[in-house]
Amino acid sequence: MQFFIDTANLDEIREAARLGLVDGVTTNPTLMSREGHDWRDVAAAICREVDGPVSLEAVGNTADELVAMGLELVRFGPNVVVKVPMTTEGLKAVRILSGQGVDCNVTLVFSPMQALLAAKAGAAFVSPFVGRLDALSEDGMQLVAETLTIFRNYAMPTRVIVASIRHPMHVSRAALLGAHIATIPFGVLGQLAAHPLTDAGLAAFDRDWARLNGK
Repeated sequence: MQFFIDTANLDEIREAARLGLVDGVTTNPTLMSREGHDWRDVAAAICREVDGPVSLEAVGNTADELVAMGLELVRFGPNVVVKVPMTTEGLKAVRILSGQGVDCNVTLVFSPMQALLAAKAGAAFVSPFVGRLDALSEDGMQLVAETLTIFRNYAMPTRVIVASIRHPMHVSRAALLGAHIATIPFGVLGQLAAHPLTDAGLAAFDRDWARLNGK
């Protein structure tokens, strides 16, 4: 299972990379807006920092607008993946971009049928948003399970990026289901490594080590 980091913050990307936990990056306009810099500079810096796929979001209401922006985005680096919204115009854009050799990540996926349509349009990745479904009292991970089953039924090459992750259990369940990728906020990465029993064990070892050394 690959870990992408869901951020546009270079410090977070670098720290996660030092932990060996960055196989790629996903961004969106909201994350970019938090950085307080020209988004183009941020996008270029991320693409230089990361060897793996970097999802940059195309914004537009028509397929032509999405394709035009997608072709601009890929100029930031050979590892750019164009994020395209799950709309009928987005599907048209995916068909065009994928036909030109551009990898696309269809985002804002909330049903297995949306994921299937994206895969048939040629998407390299689909991003089911689990946290937003959970917030509506739905089971976001059921969407992941059903999407994976459909893709396996037909040997579809499209990879599933579990997105809108809110807590470690989302990552754990994604791994148990066999999801290809989880894109994880930096704060949740830290939570994955933490456990109160680990903390208690370390504290006990520190006390005993001090006792062994006459402290």
